[in-house]
Amino acid sequence: MKKIGLTGCGSIGRLHAENLKGCAEILFHNRTRGRAEVFARKFGGLVCESFEELIESADGVVIATPPSQHEIEVSAALTAGVNVLVEKPLCTEPEQLERLQDVATRHSKSVLMVAENYYYKPSLLNLKQHIVSGVLGEIKHISAKKLKTQKAAGWRSAYGALIEGGIHYVALVADLLDTSVEIMCGHPQVTEADFPNWKFGQMERNAVIRLAAINGPTASIHYAWDVPSLTQGVFQHSNITGSQGQITFESNGIYQRLKTRRRTRLEFPGFVDMSGYKAMMNDFLKSVEDPNHSPYSNFERAKRDLQIVFNAYRSLKGS
Repeated sequence: MKKIGLTGCGSIGRLHAENLKGCAEILFHNRTRGRAEVFARKFGGLVCESFEELIESADGVVIATPPSQHEIEVSAALTAGVNVLVEKPLCTEPEQLERLQDVATRHSKSVLMVAENYYYKPSLLNLKQHIVSGVLGEIKHISAKKLKTQKAAGWRSAYGALIEGGIHYVALVADLLDTSVEIMCGHPQVTEADFPNWKFGQMERNAVIRLAAINGPTASIHYAWDVPSLTQGVFQHSNITGSQGQITFESNGIYQRLKTRRRTRLEFPGFVDMSGYKAMMNDFLKSVEDPNHSPYSNFERAKRDLQIVFNAYRSLKGS
């Protein structure tokens, strides 16, 4: 059984630890040792005194720390020859993305995987199957939204809604448009009442992005933390419109309605691992076990998604 290190023993770290339990020997590290000890008792495993000790002892490492730490920790792990699963967003500034690409290129024998669980959701996989099958005809437009109220506490208060949460929907839409298609960001709008101290990627709580695939469909994404919702974003709907049909899907992946000229059908893609976290962790563990395995949520997809977000922020500042 491989040794997997986990740094960042918070709420997201707990979720990863639950999916690692029984699948690997787990090593824990946290800024405060007490939190790591709690995880070690609950999930079974050992505590490492430092991040350096963690990557020296592990075959792979899961990084669930705040984004401000990602560049340093990912770079150190890749340089040490350790496979990495890092929480999204991979980074929060274009310069960081460029430096991480350089590190990943120089240490290409180590896998850099981003924890974008939406790629592994049964709902997204089902949507992609319908698109590939041709039942919708030529895809014309994709729209996705999730609007709710959310307070950005702790480290999250340093980042905008789009990069901290909306990036899930960027990943979803970009994957539906097809990773082989170059995606251009056009006419993005990021709204905020006042920007006296605005910095790149910070503060905004309501974002609208419009995308156009070259020689392909258009798309729109609306993600917000400042829109009242009785269900906190549950039972809101997104759509895929084709020349021969349409799919309306609950934005969180609970159900989908397929409507074509011949039929209308309600589908439930799957409640087991509905968020895709288990499948995502299995993909990472396979990359640790098999050096020839390339995980789906790789650096190139993370780069594509982040560049869409960065383009939206650049547009806001007119740069």
